[in-house]
Amino acid sequence: MKKKSEQRLRRKHSDEFRRSAVSLVEDQGYTTAQAARELGINDNLLRTWRKKYGKGAGLDSGISESDQEELTRLRKEVTRLRLERDIFKKATAFFANEKN
Repeated sequence: MKKKSEQRLRRKHSDEFRRSAVSLVEDQGYTTAQAARELGINDNLLRTWRKKYGKGAGLDSGISESDQEELTRLRKEVTRLRLERDIFKKATAFFANEKN
């Protein structure tokens, strides 16, 4: 195991930085390895960003952008409704026990 002083700190990169990195490869003609080297990041990380932020990202699933937004909205609504349901279940159990 590495000592604490030898462990790397995990860097957080902004979405803007990630998109700029992807742009180097897709718009400016850099190879993934060249762009990663220039930016001081791992080339596998840049490949992951290209899948997420690059041209055609999300198109592999065959879902349009508006459908993707609707799906996201519906997932949030389902989460909220499940939370409400759980609260009502607990309240029902509480009040049922209170009557006894």
